[in-house]
Amino acid sequence: MIEFLERVFAPLTGALGWALEYVHAQGAPWWLSIAIITVVVRTILFPLTVRQVKSMRAMQDLKPDMDKIRAQYKDNRQRQQEEIMKLYQERQVNPFGSCFPLLIQMPIFIGMFYVIRGFGDTHPSFTSGGILWFQDLSAYDPFYILPVLSALTMLAASEITSKHIDPQQRWIMRTLPVVFTIFLLTFPAGLFMYWITSNLVTLVQNYVIYNHGPGKKSPEAAKGGSAKTEGKPERSAGSQRANSSSGSGEAAAQGNAGNGGAQAARSAKRKRRRKKKK
Repeated sequence: MIEFLERVFAPLTGALGWALEYVHAQGAPWWLSIAIITVVVRTILFPLTVRQVKSMRAMQDLKPDMDKIRAQYKDNRQRQQEEIMKLYQERQVNPFGSCFPLLIQMPIFIGMFYVIRGFGDTHPSFTSGGILWFQDLSAYDPFYILPVLSALTMLAASEITSKHIDPQQRWIMRTLPVVFTIFLLTFPAGLFMYWITSNLVTLVQNYVIYNHGPGKKSPEAAKGGSAKTEGKPERSAGSQRANSSSGSGEAAAQGNAGNGGAQAARSAKRKRRRKKKK
């Protein structure tokens, strides 16, 4: 199976290997060459990342309408799927658009794995091209520091995204780094160098996208929420004015009634006095 995948990814492995050798020939050590290649690849894929965020945002906007369709046709699954597909077509939303960038990154990850494994046999300097405690880039980290750093950077990168998705999916994104790191625990240090750098690039890209790009919440939505809160004091002030005006009207009416009663009493006394005189 491994040999079959190696033949399938041979063109990609050759291109990544050539790029890695070219950067190293310019004077960069092997560990830095891996980091530079990773930054270049992720920069090229950045438009796809933006497209992924747009697709996720569009799917979030469709969720209320999709919930209505599911509630309306809860006993008819076929009609439910048909109406949801019509909704996708009307809004021009691709439900699989957010998965495409991830599918592109996986072949690159596999290609880097074969490059690093092969360079350990064909390039003698590669086994001493690391830094600090991991000198051999073709061997695994004996202290497992790189896998821990990989999990932490992946968690930090996904934390920005998890704030903008459904709460039920947040726990999946938070547990994924742990599962992924356990799976890659004994992989070569050079591959972790690629993955940690990729996570850091993802962290920067997510910050830019969700604070200055298409992932940022629209100002109209924020103003809409503040307008609702501001409308309540105005209504309460209006009601207070109405209550005060009605209260003053009642007081005036009571005052008029009192004046009228006093005048009627005085006229009655005058009539009694006239009768006594007669």
